[in-house]
Amino acid sequence: MNAINRALFIAMVGVLATLLIACSTPASKFGVYQQSDGAIGVHAPKDAKESEAQEVALEECKKLGKRSVTIVESRKTVNDRFPLTYIYLCR
Repeated sequence: MNAINRALFIAMVGVLATLLIACSTPASKFGVYQQSDGAIGVHAPKDAKESEAQEVALEECKKLGKRSVTIVESRKTVNDRFPLTYIYLCR
């Protein structure tokens, strides 16, 4: 590689690294996932309130262009870190 190509390559790698860091999800006490049917699942710690889990689900739904959530299911799990799971539908 000549000097110009090397500088261009380094600049592109820098831009890609910056984009990846900027788009990463911040650490949270909730685990959020989207199910194949479009529902949003929220794994919550035992000290969390259902309203807090709903807020997390609403933020995820807003990313999908929806404005509200409806709870479909809540259940206890055997996971020590996330003993509660809530399932929401985006509306």
